[in-house]
Formats: sequence, structure tokens, C-alpha cells
Amino acid sequence: MADEYDELVTERFAPESLVQPGADDLERAAEAALRPRRLDEFVGQRVVRDQLSLVLDAARGRGRAPDHVLLSGPPGLGKTTLAMIIAAEMGAPLRVTSGPAIQHAGDLAAVLSSLEEGEVLFLDEIHRLARPAEELLYMAMEDFRVDVIVGKGAGASAIPLTLPPFTVVGATTRAGLLPAPLRDRFGFTAHLDFYSAEELERVLVRSAGLLGVPLEHAAAAEIAARSRGTPRIANRLLRRVRDWAEVRGDGTLGLEAARAALEVYEVDQLGLDRLDRAVLTALCTRFGGGPVGLTTLAVAVAEEAETVETVAEPFLVREGLIGRTARGRVALPAAWAHLGLEMPHGSGTLFG
Repeated sequence: MADEYDELVTERFAPESLVQPGADDLERAAEAALRPRRLDEFVGQRVVRDQLSLVLDAARGRGRAPDHVLLSGPPGLGKTTLAMIIAAEMGAPLRVTSGPAIQHAGDLAAVLSSLEEGEVLFLDEIHRLARPAEELLYMAMEDFRVDVIVGKGAGASAIPLTLPPFTVVGATTRAGLLPAPLRDRFGFTAHLDFYSAEELERVLVRSAGLLGVPLEHAAAAEIAARSRGTPRIANRLLRRVRDWAEVRGDGTLGLEAARAALEVYEVDQLGLDRLDRAVLTALCTRFGGGPVGLTTLAVAVAEEAETVETVAEPFLVREGLIGRTARGRVALPAAWAHLGLEMPHGSGTLFG
């Protein structure tokens, strides 16, 4: 397995990418070597695992395809992995596509018409499906048929095409953007939550075993504490610590190796990276803790406002470091404490 991983991954990540939950194609290839193949190998998400196990066991008992499944939650928590596990548990083929890749109803009709009986169709970022494709998907999910339009204009006609039973697994990071008619057609919906430090340690121990590297308990705990509750980030940091240990250490992933590697990649004790700390520093030192507008804050850290809002803010807000108010962003007491600064009287409140 370690050899398989080494063949798949040769890239190096820039420091600012290490703790972002998204993944590009190269990293998805790296993750493939570490993904669990069965539900009992999947770490964390206990409630979701129990519920999904019941759904799959019941479907196998009836000899039918399971109900359509909708998985929601932040990126990096295992939605794609669960889709692959569903197909593996059912012994069915897996077809993978995404909302942005399907721009027209005809694109979706071509995919649906080629599905085999019992096949699992994984639709990543399903909330980004084009509206005509959504409407076609409604009928396919409920009645297992699609209408193929032949001809144009007044002479056009619809030919109904019956589909074999299949299972749609939809994944979304923004469940609120799904239209109600589409959401209602899923027989099982699950929301994936962030992982605890203990669960991330178990993820890291398993990944280290697959990579064939010795990982000490203290190092696993250190990496887990800086992984933002996200397995994808934990595995990414593990690979960077492995690099440091092999190049500058003795090959053992111990506590000192973990701390030294994460210092090189500018990931601090809370999992904050360069951009996160720049936002906090600007907010506390340049603007007295706020409130300050998003655009002004973005200019202060030399980033686009969208980058600050979508990349840095979610984690900073979740950790109670900053607050978002009608008047702008404010630094909360935890931000001052993390930076080792004294909080001015009356600063950093939601009512500042």
C-alpha cells in the first residue's frame, strides 16, 4: 500500500494549502490509497454509520437497490468515501460525476441511460446541478425513467425510456441550496460532523499503517489537534510530517518531528495557517478588534474578500476567534489570547 501511495503522489503542497479542506485531483489520488473500503473500517460518524448500515443491510436482505442517499457537510469529512463504501457494500458498480460537470439535461440523460441495474451514481456537489438536469433527475429517481426528446420545435416528441433500479448518492457542502423537490426524493439523508481529536488519532494511526511508517502516539495527538476536525487535513499533515522525518529526521514520526514539520509548514497549535493568523493580527492590531468591514479586512491582508470570507472565516468563526456582525468582523477574546495580546477594554464584543 505504501508503494501504491508513492506512485500516486509526488507533489508538494504550498504552506497555505495544508489546512484547507478542499482537494484537487492529485490529492484525491493520494486519498484513494488511504480510503477505507468497508463501513466497519470507516472511523468516526458513529450515528451516520449505524443508520447507513441499517439501510444497506435491509436492501441486501430484500435483494434490491438501497434508497437514494444524500450526504451533506463540510468538505474533507468523508462524503466521497461513504459513496464508495455504499457501492462496495452492495457489490455494485460506481459511477462518479458532479453537478458542475452536468450542464444540460442531455448530459444527465446520457449518464442515466447507461446505468446498470443496482449501480450507484455518485453526484458530488449536487446543489450545482443545472435546473433542467434537476427536473430530469426528479423523474429518474422517483419513477426510474427519463423522457428522451426527439426532434425540435413543434415536431418534437418525448420517448419514455425505462431505467433499471439504481441508487443516487448525492453529496453537498451546502444543503440549503438544494431545492425541496430534489431533497425530498432521497430516502436517507445524513449530515457529517467534524471529528473529535480522538477520532482523528484513530484515522492517523490507520493511515500511518497503510503508508508503512511508524507513528508515535504523541505525534498522532499533535497532528490531530492541528487538523481542524477534518480527516483530509489530518492525512495531509501526516504526509508532510513523514516527509520531514524521512528527509531531516530518522524516519520515525515522533512528537519532535511532528512539531518541527508543522512549524516549517506554518501550521500552529490550533491549526491556523498564514492567512488565518494574518486576518487575526490585522483585526486585533490594525483595527483594535473591530468591527471592520470584510473588504477593508481583505485589503489589509492583501487577499481577495471572497478568499477571506470562504477560506479563513469559517474556521475562525467556528473556533470562536472572530465574530460576524452587521457592522463588520470583530475579534473575540480567544483571538487576543491566541496571539498573546492584551485585549483592550470594550473591544471584541458582538456589540462593539
